[in-house]
Amino acid sequence: MLSAKNITYTIDGKTLLDDVSVHFEAGKLNLIIGPNGAGKSTLVKVICNQVQPSEKGSVLYNGNDLRTYSIAELARIRAVLSQNIELAFPLKVSEVVMMGRYPHFTGKPGQKDETACEEAMRFFDVLDMAKRNYMTLSGGEKQRVHFARVLAQIWYKPAEGCRYLVLDEPLTFLDVRYQFDFMNKVTSLLQDENLVVVGVVHDLNLAAKFAGHIVLLHQGKVLAAGNRGQVLSKENIRTAYGLEPVIHTEKEEMYLFFK
Repeated sequence: MLSAKNITYTIDGKTLLDDVSVHFEAGKLNLIIGPNGAGKSTLVKVICNQVQPSEKGSVLYNGNDLRTYSIAELARIRAVLSQNIELAFPLKVSEVVMMGRYPHFTGKPGQKDETACEEAMRFFDVLDMAKRNYMTLSGGEKQRVHFARVLAQIWYKPAEGCRYLVLDEPLTFLDVRYQFDFMNKVTSLLQDENLVVVGVVHDLNLAAKFAGHIVLLHQGKVLAAGNRGQVLSKENIRTAYGLEPVIHTEKEEMYLFFK
């Protein structure tokens, strides 16, 4: 499990997170939603140790305080896909994916590293691009390459505890087909009950369809957390987004429309 307790983050006098406590379990897709400025990306940065809470608060991996891990130790069990990824060098796609294995070797990559990258590229359908210049790819193709990179980083299960995959707005640059393809593939990974996946998305219908656990942030606070029925209520959507929703359920599916 990955959890954050009583997290407050303030910068330049503005509170971006206000006493936020959340938990994310293994074996289910945990999604963070909320309007722009709600604190989604800031929460991701805190749980990934990219920024520090302004006040007392803690982040726990495997029940251990995040601050007890070295950067190298954390990189071997947790991979992060950030919003903005810029590469200025004409690397091959295979070289970009191999960057995910850097925490696991010194000098040259071994056979395990090569295998992890090949399998991750195959999983995200970019293996046929392995020798291409990354700089020549479209935005969506680059995004899929980075999916392979972060998955390669945590391809093998650790001897004990969980692996962690944190995705900050991973659907940027993807068309509808690849959005659904990505969500289905990530969901398939969760057959491993020792994998914790946390993602930030904007599309409420995708959250309703795929999430096992949803956290709705509003003005830096947790407005609701739980399953889709508990979180995606008319009242919560009105409060967070200022929109009047029409919620339609059919069998096990939920669809949201807006007036």
